[in-house]
Amino acid sequence: MTDPSGFGSGSHLTFNSPLSDDRAARLVVNLAAQNPATVTDFGCGWGELLLRVLQASPHARGTGVDLHGPDVERARGIAAERGLTERVTFVEGPASEHLHPVDLVISSGAYQAFGSIPDALKAIRPIVVPGGRLLFACEVWERTPTADELAALWPGIRVEDCLFLPDLVDQAIAAGFRPLGIEMATREEWDGFESGFAAGSEEWLLANSDHDEAEAVRARLDAHRAIWLRGSRQVMGYAYLTLGVPTHT
Repeated sequence: MTDPSGFGSGSHLTFNSPLSDDRAARLVVNLAAQNPATVTDFGCGWGELLLRVLQASPHARGTGVDLHGPDVERARGIAAERGLTERVTFVEGPASEHLHPVDLVISSGAYQAFGSIPDALKAIRPIVVPGGRLLFACEVWERTPTADELAALWPGIRVEDCLFLPDLVDQAIAAGFRPLGIEMATREEWDGFESGFAAGSEEWLLANSDHDEAEAVRARLDAHRAIWLRGSRQVMGYAYLTLGVPTHT
């Protein structure tokens, strides 16, 4: 059943990740400096980062892939508003069906499309052409969670399911990339993302407390907030790696 509050829609967010405008602007400048002609964004959401890269790379064409249909539709609408419809295609479907060679790959919070983090890096490496780039972003441990913190996170998660930053970089190198940029989201970016993720639904709940589904929405919001405040906050970070492929391999 569709959540009447739009929970998870990201309606109050610019990016579907803990990413500030300032960091996004720097990443876009660096990625566009390579003059990519082709860009693929796995787990693109509503495509904000991909569209900004295309705006900064006027000769580039892009493909955004995501499993969530409403996000794909939103991406198409934003592309139309910015006059980018002729240069970008948004596809609802699995990432594994779109492994075509490109100059630049973006994968932010989407490694699960390929399995584990090492699986994702290994799957993406062959499609980044020589001299190309990968922006790879994912959760990392800032410290080992306590048993209580781990239990407060998503059902079934294990310590080994997430890496520490040095191990993430090692996995990227083992897959055939070289690290050009290693960054961590700030606490402000994380808090803004988590708060923004739920903000629209919280506003709906305030205005619709007598709705038939209000209790279910309240329970969903409370569960989400507990995962954040009792589990992931100050335990889990978010890394942004800008990775390069050698010109000659």
